[in-house]
Amino acid sequence: MMKTDEQRPVTGYDRRMYAIMNRREAAPLHATAARRKTVVVTHMVLTAVGIACWLYSVLGDERWATFGMLGILLPWCVATGVINGATRGLLELRVRALDERQRAEKNRVAARAQYVMMWLLLAATVCTGLAGFAGVDIEGLIFPVLFSVFVVHWLMPLWLAGLMAEDDLPDDDLPDGNLSDQALPREV
Repeated sequence: MMKTDEQRPVTGYDRRMYAIMNRREAAPLHATAARRKTVVVTHMVLTAVGIACWLYSVLGDERWATFGMLGILLPWCVATGVINGATRGLLELRVRALDERQRAEKNRVAARAQYVMMWLLLAATVCTGLAGFAGVDIEGLIFPVLFSVFVVHWLMPLWLAGLMAEDDLPDDDLPDGNLSDQALPREV
């Protein structure tokens, strides 16, 4: 009989990822809702610039765009890490390493991301259709629009999780830093 991911035992990899996602060094960067919102918006802007640079380098054969992509890669990775830290690895950890509250939160984020993406896809479809009716040559727009929507679809759960994350607990309520088996859910 196959086991679901929730029934499998927590592994050493799960423990290491749990410890990484719960490190507190970057906590001041995501301690308040305003800071988390700033990081998420910054991540969105860096993503948009990265998409534009990639499309310019691939479709426009512009060499400067490749260097632009390399220039934003490190800040984009840092912002991604801050959002993952704010969510305590909600989207990065395996289900078996999450408690019931985190599982429910992950499901809520996925449902909200699906809802937002539905409207975004509708807007992209309507705008592309209107551009076609207005006489714009939409054949050149199809790939950039689809690629952009794909990237947003991939990152929407991360952005929403960052925006929906709760403020950190006071230091008295935090675990003592011992991320052993007691901090992770047990096998059922």
